[in-house]
Amino acid sequence: MAKFDPENHVLFEKPLLRVPQQLMRQTFKASQKLIERETAYIGTAVNNALAGAMAADAGESPDETLKRLDAMIERMQGLKRKLATMHDEERSLVDRSRKRIGHLEELYAIPAVDGPEYERWSRVRLNRLLVDYLVRSGYSATAEVLMARKPDVGDLSDVEVLEQCNSIETSLRNTRATECLAWCQENKAYLRKAKNGLEFDVRLQQYIELVRRGRPQEAIAYSTKYLVPSADTNLPAIMRASGMLVFDPNDDECPYGDLFSSERWNTLADSFVQTYREFHGLPANSLLQIALSAGLSALKTPSCKIGTHSIASLNTSSASLCPICSPELNELAQPLPYAHHVRSSVDPDPVMMPNGRIYGRKLLREFSDKSGAAPGKLREPATGEEWDEDCIRRVFPS
Repeated sequence: MAKFDPENHVLFEKPLLRVPQQLMRQTFKASQKLIERETAYIGTAVNNALAGAMAADAGESPDETLKRLDAMIERMQGLKRKLATMHDEERSLVDRSRKRIGHLEELYAIPAVDGPEYERWSRVRLNRLLVDYLVRSGYSATAEVLMARKPDVGDLSDVEVLEQCNSIETSLRNTRATECLAWCQENKAYLRKAKNGLEFDVRLQQYIELVRRGRPQEAIAYSTKYLVPSADTNLPAIMRASGMLVFDPNDDECPYGDLFSSERWNTLADSFVQTYREFHGLPANSLLQIALSAGLSALKTPSCKIGTHSIASLNTSSASLCPICSPELNELAQPLPYAHHVRSSVDPDPVMMPNGRIYGRKLLREFSDKSGAAPGKLREPATGEEWDEDCIRRVFPS
């Protein structure tokens, strides 16, 4: 039985716990701000109602005082409904975190890698990684079908978070900034603390679009309201943007061609995705891709067919036995480093058969004797072919 170390798996599963924790933190801060705002409003409203009722010359009728009280009661009832919704959301996140912790705790009850417990746990993890990869790639409908068939991965996946990221990214690539600006306003404190300039970049792009459409007055007003207040940290960009007002965006010799370029929207989309994933503690790449890359790097050797071969040449019997040479994984394996083995797992005194297969000489002779090979012949275990011992070549692995 192979020895099992759960700590190696837990290191890989860090995002599994970070995302719900970040969402709970977000919900707590939102409820805290809501309570502070409503408390301040009620305090002011109570003081005004009290002053109006007690002032002899205020001229406020009892009906007006009752209207003030009814408005305060209605406001507090609205606060109660909002807090109840946030409480339900927080409870759901706590349950999700509990299930994820339980999923990881199962690792510590697994005795060995080749046992049925590890196989069952790995199946659940594989389904979860597939859901994550599908949603990141925009195949949300396929991910929903997989979750419907495998209900045990629903609470282990961050579908809503990834779908929100995809939605805002798509809107930016379609030259719409409303959703992204709303997200920036929602998480203004995080962006300010992280010194992230995403909101300014989106505002600048809005300004550029006004200039492009020939609306300079609106562009100036927009810049005064949204860009100038951040002049302390973005003065060079603001000054350069101001110069755009006197140039034609359709002029090929315009010195602001890079700002007028439509590719800026794609750059903004990439910047948002990076910021969003950092905010939620998500890795830049899918965990499925990371896991495959780690496994492929451990298998990759200089003899693997990488990049220079066509798909037809990869579809050979030898390539089908090697994940690196397979057409499905060859592209992913191309930029990965070669495996670094500090201890050889090759049999001592390795030799190569005429068909390219490599075995230990001693084990090959033992197999040939047991299988009844002719004297002076060595039998190849995989195919059963017999070869003269003189045809066997010694190899030196490196």
